[in-house]
Amino acid sequence: MSNSSRQIRLSSSLIRGVQYRISRSFTTIECHRPTILHKKGVDILHNPWFNKGTAFSMTERDRLELRGLLPTNIMTTEQQIARFMTELKKLEMNARDGPSDTNCLAKWRILNRLHDRNETMYYKLLITNIKEYAPIVYTPTVGLVCQKYSGLFRRPRGMYFSALDRGEMMSMVYNWPAEQVDMIVVTDGSRIMGLGDLGVQGIGIAIGKLDLYVAAAGINPQRVLPIMIDVGTNNESLLEDPLYLGLQERRLEDEEYVSIVDELMEAVFNRWPHVIVQFEDFQTKWASTLLQRYRNTYRMFNDDVQGTAGVAVAGLLGAVRAQEKMMIDFPKQNIVVAGAGSAGVGVLKAARRTMARMLGNSKAAFDSARSQFWVVDADGLITEERVDIDNEVKPFARKINETKRRGLREGASLVEVVQEVKPDVLLGLSAVGGLFSKEVLEALRGSTSTRPAIFALSNPTQNAECTPEEAFSVVGKHIIFASGSPFKDVDLGSGDIGYCNQGNNMYLFPGIGLGTLLSGARIISDGMLQAAAECLAECMTEDEVVKGKIYPQISSIRDITKAVAAAVIKEAIEEDLAEGYREMNSRDLHRLNKEEILLHVENNMWKPDYPTLIYKECQGSHD
Repeated sequence: MSNSSRQIRLSSSLIRGVQYRISRSFTTIECHRPTILHKKGVDILHNPWFNKGTAFSMTERDRLELRGLLPTNIMTTEQQIARFMTELKKLEMNARDGPSDTNCLAKWRILNRLHDRNETMYYKLLITNIKEYAPIVYTPTVGLVCQKYSGLFRRPRGMYFSALDRGEMMSMVYNWPAEQVDMIVVTDGSRIMGLGDLGVQGIGIAIGKLDLYVAAAGINPQRVLPIMIDVGTNNESLLEDPLYLGLQERRLEDEEYVSIVDELMEAVFNRWPHVIVQFEDFQTKWASTLLQRYRNTYRMFNDDVQGTAGVAVAGLLGAVRAQEKMMIDFPKQNIVVAGAGSAGVGVLKAARRTMARMLGNSKAAFDSARSQFWVVDADGLITEERVDIDNEVKPFARKINETKRRGLREGASLVEVVQEVKPDVLLGLSAVGGLFSKEVLEALRGSTSTRPAIFALSNPTQNAECTPEEAFSVVGKHIIFASGSPFKDVDLGSGDIGYCNQGNNMYLFPGIGLGTLLSGARIISDGMLQAAAECLAECMTEDEVVKGKIYPQISSIRDITKAVAAAVIKEAIEEDLAEGYREMNSRDLHRLNKEEILLHVENNMWKPDYPTLIYKECQGSHD
């Protein structure tokens, strides 16, 4: 190669390096650039986006006319958090509303007040203490919050679109003050965490999920939007409650219902074309229907269907490794699934897809993968003899000759199925607390696996199919256990510990959202979701899985999210779906290697640092 050719190649490499460094510098500075405000004095103190409380410097107090409005001592964020934590411990019990209020709900109330007055400090506290406070802002406490939301409501957060707003949504979205929205979580409150129809009170789950998008994925809190679609409620107690905040009429159904959701989707994507919409806690009959209706048109996904499935698949792959086998052995696992709702079907489809991919992705591979699942719902084992079987479940209905060979029949009980199938995995997404009874767990002792796995994934805590104590005491010390809500590890005696792995969706949905945002992918593909799940499974070391740990520590959630987001971006690039984000266009993304993608993700994660605030008078104002 000539010297000139080497120089040209070297120059091109340097240019790309400079372009990347410029990109990295831009996104890093973007988090800390001064914020221009058109307000002063108490108006700033009353705005949670910009309020710093006692952390305002003296120059800022002069510049923003805050001198004299705050105590003299200027505190660091660390000092502010230490002071808040001290008071939090004192106030937890005093904040209770009476016997029906739990200690966790008291914590939520105090944290919510902080959120109302100082968002930066709120997220700093949440990120720093994510293991302690994730169960407060998310499962399981958020379920209780939703149940009591009409009484807890103090300040509006998010937007509400009701059946009364038909024809107005395209203009309504402009009532939201943020010019840019990156992430929306939307719910209709029809199936909140297995607690049923909570109507407009379900907005609490959308708020909680977005708190985790900020804390785990570093989505800028000024660019998130919780949305409630209020189409009524079929909850009798809410229909009769004079304090209920939503529409007190029966839920819209059929085309009337779909037209409301259609109008909302068109409105939000018209104003914010690059936004990502996560659907949350829609009842089973609408969850899959709406997902299929929108997923190839809009950047959206359903966390109950796709997020739960990804986390479950990651755990199932971890369970295979815990048996000291290779992940490629996953297609040999026999799995009994209790629950055929939207979450259960999502897991079935994702697990079958993973198995089929390992077997070559042929029709025969999919047929072979299908035969590994035995699905039981409230009416028992699902077979081809089932009348009016749901189309989503039909591919997993057992053939009559298959059931006869096992000595089973249509509608066979869960105990009978476990006894005869002797599964490697018993997985619950039934929302029926205690479904894995002593008889069911005793039947699992006959598993052919050296380390059978129990996934009691239903939320909140009272809906878990069994507790870890029940599982370890009945089946044995050697099992793998995972749950949807957090439980404490079990002391098995003699220094042995039964690890309770929380199969928490927060391991995946923040990374799926962030990766989609930064890739600029047109849609969220099955491949991107698969890449997220496999990345999560690979986060665990061999030593950890052999001990029975199949999910990482919540305390490392930002690192996990960064890795998952990078995997999603890489897959979007490979599928030619990536169109880029801000200054990083599609061509630039294709040039990045794995390490550079990780760095790109990290540099685009918002951090809870107080920005410098500068006042600028609005044009046309007259003081």
